[in-house]
Amino acid sequence: MDYKYLLESILQNLDEGILVVDTQANVTFYNEPATDIAGITENEAIGKNILDIFPDLTLETSTFYQVLRTREPVIDFVQTYMNFQGKKVSTLTSTIPLMRDDQIVGALEIYRDLTQVKELSEKIMSLQKELFKREANDKSFKGNGTVYSMKDIIGNSHSIRGLKEKIIKIADSSSPILIYGETGTGKELFVQALHNASKMRKNKPFIAQNCAALPKSLLESILFGTSSGSFTGAKDKPGLFELADGGTLFLDEVNSMDIELQGKLLRVLQDGVVRRIGGTKTTTVDVRIIASTNEEPLTIVEKKVLRKDLYYRLNVISLNIPPLRERKEDIPILVDYFIKQYNDKLFKNIQSAAPEVLQMFQRYDWPGNIRELKYSIESIMNFIDGEIIEQDDVPVNITCSYKISQDIKPEAYFEEGGIPLYEAMEQYEITLIGKAIQKANGNCAKAARILNIPRQTLHNKIKKYNISWQVIAE
Repeated sequence: MDYKYLLESILQNLDEGILVVDTQANVTFYNEPATDIAGITENEAIGKNILDIFPDLTLETSTFYQVLRTREPVIDFVQTYMNFQGKKVSTLTSTIPLMRDDQIVGALEIYRDLTQVKELSEKIMSLQKELFKREANDKSFKGNGTVYSMKDIIGNSHSIRGLKEKIIKIADSSSPILIYGETGTGKELFVQALHNASKMRKNKPFIAQNCAALPKSLLESILFGTSSGSFTGAKDKPGLFELADGGTLFLDEVNSMDIELQGKLLRVLQDGVVRRIGGTKTTTVDVRIIASTNEEPLTIVEKKVLRKDLYYRLNVISLNIPPLRERKEDIPILVDYFIKQYNDKLFKNIQSAAPEVLQMFQRYDWPGNIRELKYSIESIMNFIDGEIIEQDDVPVNITCSYKISQDIKPEAYFEEGGIPLYEAMEQYEITLIGKAIQKANGNCAKAARILNIPRQTLHNKIKKYNISWQVIAE
């Protein structure tokens, strides 16, 4: 193996830039083939001091000089500065000291462009602030950042009735709330309904932030705000805690939040006081915190993904959103609701689903929960011609699952000479692919979409099982 060629190939296809400097912060290696963050070519960069390439930086604000001075790495640091061409850029950088025989010989930096992400987050914050300002006197919940209320919680099962009763009881409480529910169960719907059930907070802001969507340093500045001069390019900006004052801040997937940042969140929960990054002034806020996780809370505490002290503080009120497989009596009501919804959106006139279709839906486990049911109905209604949803209209994955649940008898596997499990699964996979290709009239791309797999994967499976397109399509 030619490792030099391998390394060159890797470097040429990276989205990240790489800079190496010596002990004087002069560039000795520069690689930025797939991006244009620094705004300089390799020939121009080699030999230049880092402050000549980025004139907006100083000895104090440059991560290179900090690492050369302290010999400690700086990981996932968000910087905003002017590049060599005078263009304002934001990057997520990790700068690491290079040591040899316990002596520092330089520093390595890997950086990624965050300009568009940062600009988008700032626009969202600005729009949210303006929206809340305009709607301050609106007596209805519309305009406070929500779209759902109690009437949007569909279902009559025991668990859903119990959740509705709990929401009414705790609507005006200021205690933190921890919500657990699998992906697709509709956690934010319940959170918004809770906010709008509150007499005290429904006319105040509702702000949701997915903690898994942003790196630690950027999430911290969005939550707590920034003070001018706290880092290069920083301005005085309120964070989400300040913007949500008087209302609700929903922290989705809180278990994805960095452990150190979880400690800062705990401090706000305990004191009700926030301080912007780089600032000295503290601000008291009245914000109800609702956090959610899609994994069982005690499990992620044991894994040390969620701080134990934060868990206890958030779990003052606990709500568990049941998966659809545990509330199947709600499926007919939900199907009817989604049919009416998509009749309006798709200009259809579907009356209902046939009884055998509802039976299929109730035998299916819905791993994607209500979200999967909703989009399955949408998919069906895009293609259906009649007024009743029939078995032939149902997506192949649900049909096949239903057939498996009917046909497979577990005791057969324990009989002598019974078919091995892998063979049974292969047979049903062949059946599934065959039905998809038939439904798509032999169109490969359409069949792949029905199966929700890449087209190349479908081709590979057809080749593996020696399936004939011509035979299937007839």
